[in-house]
Amino acid sequence: MKPMPPTETQDAQAISPTSENAPTILYAARKKVYPQSVRGTFRSLKWTFMALALGVYYLLPFVRWDRGPNAPDQAVLVDFPARRFYFFFIEIWPQEVYYLTGLLILAAMALFLMNALAGRLWCGYMCPQTVWTDLFYAVERLMEGDRRTRMRLDKEGWSLHKFGERAAKHALWLIIAWWTGGAWVLYFSDAPTLVQQLLRGEAPFTAYLWIGILTATTYVFAGHMREQVCVYMCPWPRIQAALTDEWALNVTYLRDRGEPRMSVKDAKKAEKAGERAGDCVDCLQCVAVCPTGIDIRDGAQLECIQCGLCIDACNAVMDKIGRPRGLVAYDNDINMARREAGEKPVYRPVRARTIIYTVIIIAVAAIMAVALFNRTTTGISVIHGRNPLYVTLQDGSIYNSYTARLINKELVERSFAISVDGLAGARVEAVGVKPDADGHPIVVVGPDKTHEVRLVVYAPAGADLPENTPITFRVVDLASGEEDVTSDNFKAPAK
Repeated sequence: MKPMPPTETQDAQAISPTSENAPTILYAARKKVYPQSVRGTFRSLKWTFMALALGVYYLLPFVRWDRGPNAPDQAVLVDFPARRFYFFFIEIWPQEVYYLTGLLILAAMALFLMNALAGRLWCGYMCPQTVWTDLFYAVERLMEGDRRTRMRLDKEGWSLHKFGERAAKHALWLIIAWWTGGAWVLYFSDAPTLVQQLLRGEAPFTAYLWIGILTATTYVFAGHMREQVCVYMCPWPRIQAALTDEWALNVTYLRDRGEPRMSVKDAKKAEKAGERAGDCVDCLQCVAVCPTGIDIRDGAQLECIQCGLCIDACNAVMDKIGRPRGLVAYDNDINMARREAGEKPVYRPVRARTIIYTVIIIAVAAIMAVALFNRTTTGISVIHGRNPLYVTLQDGSIYNSYTARLINKELVERSFAISVDGLAGARVEAVGVKPDADGHPIVVVGPDKTHEVRLVVYAPAGADLPENTPITFRVVDLASGEEDVTSDNFKAPAK
């Protein structure tokens, strides 16, 4: 008689979690976090950063800046049709994409410097995910109440009251998310005009598309995924761990002071018995206020965004029980070891890495500033004619032909005079262009345009010329005197 095949239950019993052959479970179900409201220094700092960040983001597209005729008056504008980026008095052109590289370097170095000084300052206060999640939490508390009320509401069955609160919460979330997406597209077009077009249903399809995408992502990330974005999606916690050192300040539970943990009543009994009692009363307030749901007393953790709310919560408890503040505080690994050894804490914000980051920031910013304030709105590029390289005329003079491209980066029409230096007695002509009284071709270039023209450079008869003579083409704006130059070679027969 053949044995019966094992059932699913028997299979599960054969491979139990304690079995050596048990599979590794890599999935962990999300435990919903219910952060409790808190008051204190760091909570006030977060409110301040939130107000500033959201105020700038939502209102900046409506700020005006006068740039003169034919130029947009929006202070910050990414103008794709005109191929321009405007930032108050700064105007960036397509060929100046290297400024974007400089900005990325500055942003990276600033992030590294913040990390070297005080850990994840960016994550705790300035990251868009943190800012909008904080705002969504505020709306949730307004509609549904604080931590315990929300936890109780989740456990209750559906009722008209619960449905009303949830509907109001999600409606406000969607309004915030919609305005977030709407504000973003305002940076790419004239804000007041686009707002009117959106209200009338006359805006471009791409505007509605991006508003929809950003509305959905803001609603999902800030309203539903929340701390999961920081823990599972963001690469910065992993990068930050490789960049930090023992001198960097981080939100830390002072174990030497807090242990052993016991209630206030037990602490009094221990003191009477001559035993040591730590300041931590195991109230779990630091856990209750944490937006990622961790226990700071377990030490450094990837999930910790260094927001400092646990510091505020712990300080409030210490005030109530009459113990010193700072059981949870910004501190470094060096001082943890020093306190355990009975030594005074030491702080060293100025050290090799902070100096290097600061120097790089200053150097890159200086290079960008010098390049920005010394650039011109005039440009010329020249390509030597290939066939033939030169032509010798009957009178013995020689000419070379070139293709020149003149650039006018201003938004008004301009006239440019072209001349050649470096070749004695040389004259330059532009095909189809009349010269001025001095014999220089005058080329008119339209606003924000380039103009290609064929140039012919003549060397006088009898000139003793080498095979290659370096020459300089000079283009000068007749109105402002602004000029630009470029170099090439004048070809002549080999001797």
